[in-house]
Amino acid sequence: MTLPEATEPLGIGVLVSGRGSNLQALIAAEIAVVAVASNVAGVAALERAVAVGIPTGVFPLQDYADRDERDAAMAEWLSSFGVGLVVCAGYMHLLRPVFLTRFPGRVVNVHPALLPAFPGATAVEDALAAGVTETGATVHLVDEGIDTGAVLRQEAVPVLPGDTVETLHARIQLVEHRLLPEVVWELFAR
Repeated sequence: MTLPEATEPLGIGVLVSGRGSNLQALIAAEIAVVAVASNVAGVAALERAVAVGIPTGVFPLQDYADRDERDAAMAEWLSSFGVGLVVCAGYMHLLRPVFLTRFPGRVVNVHPALLPAFPGATAVEDALAAGVTETGATVHLVDEGIDTGAVLRQEAVPVLPGDTVETLHARIQLVEHRLLPEVVWELFAR
C-alpha cells in the first residue's frame, strides 16, 4: 500500500490513553517520537514519555466544548512539534474529521484482532465469546469509522484452550509490540 507523500520530514506523534506498552515498543525501536498526547491525565504512558524527554500534552474532553474542539486543539499541538504521522497506541477515543483532515492518510492504529473481525474496544472479549481458534493484531490506517481503515499488516495469534481475556491479550500484545514498530519503520520513518 502506498501512502500520501510527505512534503517534509515526518515527526511522529503518539496518542495514548493508558499504560503505554505500545508507546514503549516504539521508543525501544528508536522510532523518532516527537510528542505524546493523551485524553487522560496521569496515565503511565505519559510517564514513559516524560522519562525519555518526549514532550507530552493532555487533552481531557471535559476541558472543551465538544470533541471537534478538543481534536482540533490536539491536532494543532501535535503540528507545533512537526508531527506529520500520528500513531494511536492504545488511544481510546474516535478521532473526529477535524483531526483526520489535518493528517490525511497519516494516522495509524494498532488493534487486538484480525480486522474486520471484532472491531471496537472489546475485541479480545468478543473473540473469546465467539469461540474462534485464532485472533491476532492489525495495524491499520484510521478513518472516520470504528476500526474500518485500510489494513497495513496483520498477524494471527492462536486462541488456546483455557485462555482468559488477560492471557490472550498478553499474547496479542507481544505481537503488537513487534508489528507496530515494524510497520512504522517500513512505511513512515524517514
